[in-house]
Amino acid sequence: MDTGEHKAHCLIVPLPFQGHINPMLQFAKRLTHKRVKTTLSLTRFILKTTNRLSAGSVSVRAISDGFDEGGRAQAKSSEEYQARFEQIGRQTLAELLLDLADSGQPVDCVVYDPFIPWVLDVAKGFGLLAAAFFTQSCAVDNIYYQVFRGELKLPIAGGEVAVPGLPLMKPDEMPSFIYVHGSYPATFQMLLNQFRNVDRADWIFINTFDKLEEEVLEWVTRFWRVKAIGPTIPSTYLDKRLQDDKEYGLNIFSSTTNTCVNWLNERQPKSVVYVSLGSLAQLTAEQTEELAWALTTCDKHFLWVVRSSEQAKLPTNFSEETSKNGLVVSWCPQLEVLAHEAVGCFITHCGWNSTLEGLSLGVPMVAMPQWTDRARTLSL
Repeated sequence: MDTGEHKAHCLIVPLPFQGHINPMLQFAKRLTHKRVKTTLSLTRFILKTTNRLSAGSVSVRAISDGFDEGGRAQAKSSEEYQARFEQIGRQTLAELLLDLADSGQPVDCVVYDPFIPWVLDVAKGFGLLAAAFFTQSCAVDNIYYQVFRGELKLPIAGGEVAVPGLPLMKPDEMPSFIYVHGSYPATFQMLLNQFRNVDRADWIFINTFDKLEEEVLEWVTRFWRVKAIGPTIPSTYLDKRLQDDKEYGLNIFSSTTNTCVNWLNERQPKSVVYVSLGSLAQLTAEQTEELAWALTTCDKHFLWVVRSSEQAKLPTNFSEETSKNGLVVSWCPQLEVLAHEAVGCFITHCGWNSTLEGLSLGVPMVAMPQWTDRARTLSL
């Protein structure tokens, strides 16, 4: 439907975590490039605390998760956060849809993160088309879907696990929430809740690409209207169709871009080990110490991202004593780092965004999987 300047208006509603917002924001940029008006809906807390938001021609509007001052950390538990977000989110999302309509910018379609399935209910209540946007791999989505349907029984018993569209797997190749049954029950339930109403969605978008997950994608198209639309990383590092699209556009951590890049500029090609374990994974003190000594003794330059909350686990004076060969930072521009000629290796926690970035930029990866989908990502 072409209504003049824009073909349609699409509202994008991600889970308010950076690893979920960024790929959906990149998708929004692509839609805008195709003359679809896009509005990104973020929580008031995220908008208040983000260090940098560059959405370009994508409009940004606020809804509430019920914790405007502290976000997820303000809630007493994951269960409380999810329940409050659904209650307040439904209300404020409906208000946003009404406000956009009253201002002459009615929404035609909602693209939502199935981690917040109630968004689909709100969209359908307004008579809108809706698409679920899965930010994990298709393989992992299918595994959780089989658990949701009761086809994959837990706890796992036996030597091999059969999941349609995937090769036979060992139990420890399953996502950790399945292999270690009963771990993080609230988060596991949120993963299963992705599918509670997904059959009502008009389309299913998955942040992957056909050649990476060909067989499992073919399987899920038997019962869903699926499109593989990834990897959703900035255009500069893929097809260069979007001008000056070098960054995702949102960062909730402090930026040390110049420090990292300037340090890399002084290193020889393929001489640096880059280490980043994501924004959520937490190593034990023993694991942190072992990794620290491994980097010290490998006789290579290293750039290690250690979040401020994790730096107390480092050996005493580690940063100072290794400053000749290494640099420890609390955040860095990962895409720019991976694209730098000095980087020869990426030690990763196997988060799906990091995996797609490493693949897209052709950087050899050393896998250090942590939790949830990471083990299955490793086997891909």
